[in-house]
Amino acid sequence: MAATAPLTAFTGQSVGKQIKLRRRGKGGTLYIVRDVPVRYRTVDSRKEVWICLNTDSETSAQQKAPGVWDKLIAAWEAKLDGDTTDAEKAFDAAQRLAKARGYRWLTADRVAKLPRHELLDRVEAATKPNGAPDMLEAAALLGMAKEPAITVSRALELYWEYAAEKTRGMSEDQVRRWKNPRMKAITNFIEVVGNKAIAEITRDHMLDFRDWWNKRIEKEDMSPGSANKDIGFVESTLRLVEEKKRLGIVFPFGKLTFKEDDDEDTKRPSFSEKWIKDKLLAAGALDGLNAEARAVVHVMVNTGARPSEIVGLLPHHIRLDANVPHIEIKAEGKKTKNKDSKRTIPLVGISLEALRNFPNGFPTYRFRDKISDTVNKFLRENGLLETPKHSLYSLRHAFEDRMLSAKIDERIRRDLMGHSLGGRQRYGEGGSLEHASELLAAIAY
Repeated sequence: MAATAPLTAFTGQSVGKQIKLRRRGKGGTLYIVRDVPVRYRTVDSRKEVWICLNTDSETSAQQKAPGVWDKLIAAWEAKLDGDTTDAEKAFDAAQRLAKARGYRWLTADRVAKLPRHELLDRVEAATKPNGAPDMLEAAALLGMAKEPAITVSRALELYWEYAAEKTRGMSEDQVRRWKNPRMKAITNFIEVVGNKAIAEITRDHMLDFRDWWNKRIEKEDMSPGSANKDIGFVESTLRLVEEKKRLGIVFPFGKLTFKEDDDEDTKRPSFSEKWIKDKLLAAGALDGLNAEARAVVHVMVNTGARPSEIVGLLPHHIRLDANVPHIEIKAEGKKTKNKDSKRTIPLVGISLEALRNFPNGFPTYRFRDKISDTVNKFLRENGLLETPKHSLYSLRHAFEDRMLSAKIDERIRRDLMGHSLGGRQRYGEGGSLEHASELLAAIAY
């Protein structure tokens, strides 16, 4: 039946020209009618398109039309992207085209197993009006798009994009420190098995990587934990890329990690009270450190805060003017280790004195992964480590040990350390800041 004159018009969101609505016959169903834009004529041979809106209501048609038109634009864009020799781009485009057409992306073998009516519906949708197959539509709707050969190094590039939510709220330096071990793990993996397509990775490749690490553990006195982290980063990188790309790869990972030694002598030890008093806090002992680094050490002594938390303090986190001077550990400008890490710690003794000298914090080290290396190097070179296994972080453990020896309540200890309650719900405010300050003053240096 002949079409009537245009009834109304709207502006498409993707193409800024007015698009006419027409009826087929008096009181009939409404259609979008438009010439195929020049940009898309290489992937759609029609001069003009009629798109049924499945309604005879002008109000309903005007509401539906923008979305329907934009869906068609998305399909054309996907077909343009799919008309390429780049396998990865073509595969992505096929998945987007399937979605734009209202279908779930399925591989060819899964399409073949669909109920007959669903299979025929896809075949019909992938066929041109003249009966010839539309190869781009077929790639999308019949699963004929070839899975891209994504290499291990390319997988890491894609991982940064897909895992972006994991770095939300991190400072620039935190992102760098989050990326570095993953880059190292992938570099090590490629060194051992080569930069293979991830679909070609076999169980033997993974065992070769484990054997390589086993030799390093034996010959270089490496930690099993280091090996396990490397293996874990490789696995998580490849799994996420496979999931996001919907490649249908089943990776041959299985049990690969090493048993970690949990003996007491492998744990990071705490400084003894005598060592802190007679060595670290002896007159002139830390004079060789720059003033900011020295102050960070002093703040750590009576707060037990992590070095990164101390150097991440912003001026308004340091409350020297409060009735009870304190610091606030917050996820501001950086990401805290976990939700329990957000806390308030009273300032007493040399920790209070140190922050009175640096009321605006430590800009030299703020959001930079430098403070531990700087202090540990100084302590090591000046004989200020109680054993070779000690480090700056041992002051945090020493602070916890001192609270335990003073029989400070477990809830207060966990709150001050930023530890969880072991799976229990955190109710109430815990001990008051005043009470915590009194308890810490009794054990402060």
